[in-house]
Amino acid sequence: MDFAVKSGYWHTYRFNPQLEAEGQNPFILDSKEPDWVRFQEFLDSEVRYTSLKKSFPEEAAVLFKVAEENAKWRYNSYRRLAAMEFGK
Repeated sequence: MDFAVKSGYWHTYRFNPQLEAEGQNPFILDSKEPDWVRFQEFLDSEVRYTSLKKSFPEEAAVLFKVAEENAKWRYNSYRRLAAMEFGK
């Protein structure tokens, strides 16, 4: 799980709607900036992805690239949400 978060495959965050009533952002991003270089390394460490890579190497390469782009998009979206200001 730690490797998934550090590589950017998975992001950790919290949402507390009570904070909005206090004028604070209810969305808190706990994940630090991922080490994107390790994203593909994480995929290679998972049996489900190595099986796909062995069976369909060309398709897997395309899907793995898209997965990394999507993970980066999600992380940046979460950063924007966490940076939003809330007022009373």
